[in-house]
Amino acid sequence: MRSRTRSRAADSAGQPSSLAGAVAPASVEVTPRMLRVGDGYAATLVVTGYPAEVGHAWLEPLLSWPGRLDLALHIDPLPAPIAAARLRNQRARFESSRRAGAESGKLPDPYVEAAADDAADLAGRLARGQAKLFRVGLYLTVHARTEDELLQACAQVKAAAASTLIEVQPATWRHLAGWTTTLPLCTDSLQMRRTMDTQALAAAFPLASADLPAPLPGDPPAEGGVLYGVNPDSQGIVWWDRWAQENHNSVVLARSGAGKSYFVKLEILRNLYQQVQVAVIDPEDEYLRLADAVGGTVVRLGAPGVKINPLDLPAGDHRPDVLTRRGLFLHTLIAVLLGQQPPPAERAALDRAILAVYRQAGITADPATHHRPAPLLSDLTSCLDADSDPAAGQLAARLAPWVHGSFSQLFDGPSTTRLDGHLVVWSLRQLPDELRTVGTLLALDAIWRQVDAPGRSATRRLVVVDEAWLLMRDGEGAKFLFRMSKAARKRHAGLAVITQDVADVLGTDLGQAVVANAATQVLLKQAPQAIDAVGDAFGLTAGERRLLLAARVGTGLLIAGANRTSFEAIASDTEHQLATTRPQDLAALDGEEDL
Repeated sequence: MRSRTRSRAADSAGQPSSLAGAVAPASVEVTPRMLRVGDGYAATLVVTGYPAEVGHAWLEPLLSWPGRLDLALHIDPLPAPIAAARLRNQRARFESSRRAGAESGKLPDPYVEAAADDAADLAGRLARGQAKLFRVGLYLTVHARTEDELLQACAQVKAAAASTLIEVQPATWRHLAGWTTTLPLCTDSLQMRRTMDTQALAAAFPLASADLPAPLPGDPPAEGGVLYGVNPDSQGIVWWDRWAQENHNSVVLARSGAGKSYFVKLEILRNLYQQVQVAVIDPEDEYLRLADAVGGTVVRLGAPGVKINPLDLPAGDHRPDVLTRRGLFLHTLIAVLLGQQPPPAERAALDRAILAVYRQAGITADPATHHRPAPLLSDLTSCLDADSDPAAGQLAARLAPWVHGSFSQLFDGPSTTRLDGHLVVWSLRQLPDELRTVGTLLALDAIWRQVDAPGRSATRRLVVVDEAWLLMRDGEGAKFLFRMSKAARKRHAGLAVITQDVADVLGTDLGQAVVANAATQVLLKQAPQAIDAVGDAFGLTAGERRLLLAARVGTGLLIAGANRTSFEAIASDTEHQLATTRPQDLAALDGEEDL
């Protein structure tokens, strides 16, 4: 049997008579199993069975179902006298059943025993005013484009409900009443109610969502941001603006091969579209193809002829304390070179030598002298040798490998690099392992001098440190990265820390501080050995831990304060060619170039 109802969308003149008439479907076709509403189909499912115990957000499996689902929760409070009377009658029936079974010699029914105990506990809380009773109706209307899709969607919703011990039944012959019940009309035409207490009802509220929250009513609409990917749970778009957060820093943690560099390269490319200047510290030459494609600058540390003078003063910086800040950085650099903080006597000798070597070069605290050529690291050790203090000579001897020995090629001349450009990639691939930590620190220092330069705060800058464990394993290097994460926001800059060695980041106080100072946190696939540390540090639920253990490449969690959502990074064909590092993809690209 089918009945067709024509919507009163137009008055006698053929014009909409009201807002409801204007947006209502042209017709509604009613069948025993479904509705045809306009050009789509709908069916209503009624929740008839509930689990004995529920946890927080126990409706989440239904709310996160990847399809169009309208969920309506109708709540009517029961007055206290009526609630007490009904509960007293219910307890009387349970007690009568138990006594009748005992008199006839039957074993106690465990279901009756459990229900009686729950009723007694609820009666006590109701008498003390700790709980109230409500009549609750829960209804689900599923929408689809065709009848076959609707049947499949209803089966999926039933399966999702069954996973949390919720029983649903179709509203056969009453789908029209069910559809109107799930519309925002505050009308329950089905009246399929269940009594719940305050605790169970509060846990049913949809306090969790698969998607990031939308702006509140009255808030200005969000502007800016970049595409992070697609939410695999809701098929919604994950669009994120790091520049609109309380700080602009981010941290990306993942095991090797999980797609962290792929994701970061996509974010870099999309930030470049918005005139953001980006600097990347690249240990494995993964960003060179991206730099070539967008006309970026590549600084190959360790290549022949490439020099970095750590004693260079920032160009164009005329602040009176610039020489003092350069001296403090040199203390940090020397500690990294030596692998530890020098003893107090050597630190005092180093401070004297720093002041002396700049005086010999004619550079003083007067900004008018800062344009003169800066001294070299070899000049600094010469000043240490000239010092009569034995500690100075000992420190000079310890610095010999970086001045005259095997590691001197990076420091034995004036700087040869020019750091202009919208994308600057610092390649560390050609540096020996013993110099990678030092190279990372020098690159970060050069980047920071640009970020901290006066008059440049209006330009947004993104500093990407790939394989940050190289710096995290060194105490002084980790301190420098921590100071940068604290001060970047005031310079309109953001620090992106990427690492696969979770232990080096979460195993130290400085590493945890760097993570805490990142408003944007991205977790991709994790190793089983690290999931406990990651879960404890980020407060992950059991489901989120399972997601990260079984995540596909490029799939993970975006965490921002109390908000979190899963996402899968997506890229266009052109973006994929620039971001991929899979050998088969690179071989195919090389073959196309040869043609």
